[in-house]
Amino acid sequence: MTMNRKSPPLTSSLGFGITPKQKPVSRKAHSEPQAARKARILVVDGDTDSSRMLCIRLTAANYSVESVATAQAALDACVVFRPNLVITDLHFTGTGTENSGLALLKELKSRWPAVVVIIVTAHGTIAEAVQATQSGAFGFLVKPVEKSELLGQIERAISDSTFTLVEGDWRASIVSRSQLMDERLELANRAAQSDAPVLLTGENGTGKELLARAIHAASARREQPFVVIRCRDATEVSWAAAAGGTLLLDEIGEMSLQLQGELLSVLHKTHALGARLVSTTSQDLNVMIDAGRFRQDLYQQINILPIEIPPLGRRREDIPLLVSHFLEQATDAGAGKKIYSPDAIELLATTDWPGNVRQLFELVKQNVALSHGKIMTKEFVRRSLGDDAKQVPTYDEARDEFARDYLKSNLQTAAGNVSEAARLAKRNRTDFYKLLARYRLEPDDFKTGGHAKRKKPGP
Repeated sequence: MTMNRKSPPLTSSLGFGITPKQKPVSRKAHSEPQAARKARILVVDGDTDSSRMLCIRLTAANYSVESVATAQAALDACVVFRPNLVITDLHFTGTGTENSGLALLKELKSRWPAVVVIIVTAHGTIAEAVQATQSGAFGFLVKPVEKSELLGQIERAISDSTFTLVEGDWRASIVSRSQLMDERLELANRAAQSDAPVLLTGENGTGKELLARAIHAASARREQPFVVIRCRDATEVSWAAAAGGTLLLDEIGEMSLQLQGELLSVLHKTHALGARLVSTTSQDLNVMIDAGRFRQDLYQQINILPIEIPPLGRRREDIPLLVSHFLEQATDAGAGKKIYSPDAIELLATTDWPGNVRQLFELVKQNVALSHGKIMTKEFVRRSLGDDAKQVPTYDEARDEFARDYLKSNLQTAAGNVSEAARLAKRNRTDFYKLLARYRLEPDDFKTGGHAKRKKPGP
């Protein structure tokens, strides 16, 4: 049997450890509080009893443990929990092949290449072990697993993991599974490796400062100060406090023209002081430049690495995750846990959020404070949203609205002539009449004179 890389020999339980080639991680570069944290392990197993026993054993070994029963729940948990290690069963109880451990392993490695995965199974074979190895698994264990062997392999796996240090803690406060945010986070991680100025743009409440802090946390300056200047109220820009770290100019579009000039004249000192500049704005600075309210030469200096943060309406798949995250933050320690009903979550996910993530967080806090029961219902959420809340139309509603507007446009162009309107739509008259009936459109309404030409109803 030929393998692509050399692996340690299989033990009697088919357990093994793999140390993939990775960039060396400087332990000195990371803070002591990070190193002192409990390592996080996610257990994925559809067998409740098996999962419970494993969680008890790992918790007793001083690990922080969470468990889920399905592949999708595991992927969602990785976004919020950010585990150092995932331990997954090879065959989930009562689930299809799409929830197999190998399929989950491949998806995990696709999304987060640095995550470390151990697969366990009650019926292991050499072929499955080899397949798991080639798919990127760190280890493969057959139940029942000896305690010493399990904990030994977990210790080796976690020491090899860079998921928390490189791709975890720096972005731990940003909860997302959307493709758009993943792209922005990839840009942010690249920007963190540079000292060039970063400009973060996006609507109010999208999390620009949060991303700025994440960039700082991912950079070599993470142990140095992160200083924020609110440009709306600023009368000066002091670089000294941010020496060696990151200086954030919040809403730089609000900065006075006088202060813009002063900033431009000393901007080169950021290099001398070793401070990294990050600016944010919710305004279109190009429009401000055209209006004479922002200096173009300053814009050219700060817009070296631009990153646009999408509004919540363009990343709706994140709303259920954000709600779950905010529920934990809004619930006091020792207080009873509250949850939203499934239809309440659906309402939140289809509501227009002009205030973005910030507005959603405030609503969750309000709901937790005002609800009396454990379960917050759809009707409760609807009342808390108020009459001004706008719901995003469903696909069917949007399609029907488009079809109705399209038919109206054709009738207007054809001045109510059904044959001509049908020709424009490339449909026969019979089908076109059926469409008009479906959307309750009257051709006479689009003829000259409109309703005046329609036959009046009899007495």
